[in-house]
Amino acid sequence: MNIVDLNCDMGESFGAYLMGRDEEILEFVTSANIACGFHAGDPATMRKTVKLALEKNVGLGVHPGLDDLVGFGRRDIAVSPQEAYDLVVYQIGALSAFVKAEGGKLQHVKPHGALFNMAAKNAPLSEAIAEAVYKVDPELVLFGLAGGELVKAGKRIGLRSASEVFSDRTYQEDGSLTSRREANALIKDPKTAVSQVIRMVKEEKVTSLQGSDVSIKADTICIHGDGESALDFARYIRSSLQDAGIKVAKIGDFLT
Repeated sequence: MNIVDLNCDMGESFGAYLMGRDEEILEFVTSANIACGFHAGDPATMRKTVKLALEKNVGLGVHPGLDDLVGFGRRDIAVSPQEAYDLVVYQIGALSAFVKAEGGKLQHVKPHGALFNMAAKNAPLSEAIAEAVYKVDPELVLFGLAGGELVKAGKRIGLRSASEVFSDRTYQEDGSLTSRREANALIKDPKTAVSQVIRMVKEEKVTSLQGSDVSIKADTICIHGDGESALDFARYIRSSLQDAGIKVAKIGDFLT
């Protein structure tokens, strides 16, 4: 049987500004990537999100981003590998304190936004991120774009590395995600998105925007929790995976 993790970015509210439907979406995902105050989130939101995820038995993950609240961490910033290392160590430390205080255990680390995309192509940056995770806790799982440099760096240093695919994003023929600056970056039709996911899991292939098939490995599937129909999509993709004979479980329970 195929088995896959279903993750979602969470804890991205900030002060009086609310984002996402975390409590409801936690019913359908198996891993939560929790913002740590750099691209989004704040201490109170971190605490609340950790507590909610633990109540739902959802895997707890650090979602470290660039120091860019205004740009939501999606703007490329020319950070050095050392700066990336420090950012990741700092944010793992911040979330791990809340996890420990609530009696839980961290499961994984998934860089956010621009940091994630930059690391997918930049080997030195990926090595710095992987080293940061490994030095803090070598038992953590590192999420990276399937086929990208971050997954390779994690495996080289000795981390369990999860190849991540995206349910609502289109792909380029080199296996990268289509830039959000492009009009066709997002898949808006739920059926199309789910069909793409099921093929990635079962056939290990995805059709690029250029029309060619790209080989891809899917250990974990990312869904986004901040869209208008995010909750409906979370419910739909979870049931569709199960109907397709694909088991959904926390990444830490099956990735070796």
